[in-house]
Amino acid sequence: MKVTVFNGSPAGPNSATQVIADAFLKGAASAGAETQTVYLRDCHIGHCRGCFACWFKTPGLCVQHDNMADLLELYNTSDIVCFGTPVYTWNMTAYLKNFVDRLTPLKCPTIQEDHGHFDLEDAQAKTQRFVVLANCGFPGEKNFEVLRAAMACCNPSLEIYRNCGRLLKMQKPDVQEKVNEWLKAVEAAGAEMASGQDVSAETQTALEMPLMAVPDYVKILGMG
Repeated sequence: MKVTVFNGSPAGPNSATQVIADAFLKGAASAGAETQTVYLRDCHIGHCRGCFACWFKTPGLCVQHDNMADLLELYNTSDIVCFGTPVYTWNMTAYLKNFVDRLTPLKCPTIQEDHGHFDLEDAQAKTQRFVVLANCGFPGEKNFEVLRAAMACCNPSLEIYRNCGRLLKMQKPDVQEKVNEWLKAVEAAGAEMASGQDVSAETQTALEMPLMAVPDYVKILGMG
């Protein structure tokens, strides 16, 4: 079992996104999984040129010679692929979006339709499961709506959306106590998925726990 996080945060290993990823990977490792994080900010990934050579001229191969070839191999050989990102202007970061755009060689130029939604067929059947790990510095759930819609395209097995995300790295003892309680649920989710299970109802409920009341969070940020 191989579990890989593709972290699209510009803050890389120092990001709140990685706080979530570390907990998930810790749980996965406890179940015997091989784990890895790729910090996309540190990778050389050019923008997709829209030339479609990877479909018609050199199927499965991009004309650009950068880090993406190795990342595609890692993506394809992972049993669980985690997309990690903070919410930037309603959606995933540019680092993660660029990476997702460069997954184009995994498609083939055959159009398929599903209830009015048109897409391209996969060049080969996906065997991995997908997880979304995201945080937002604002309170509430509405700020994840665009990201949820975008990520629905990969049919994720698990989505972890953490509002009040600034609390994840806050050092106040009372805050950290609540954050650590929540991270234990993230860890449990990683262990369950790496064991080949679905995330239990109990764990899913724990993942949705609030960290702080909205007025208190706004006050602690000094942005009220």
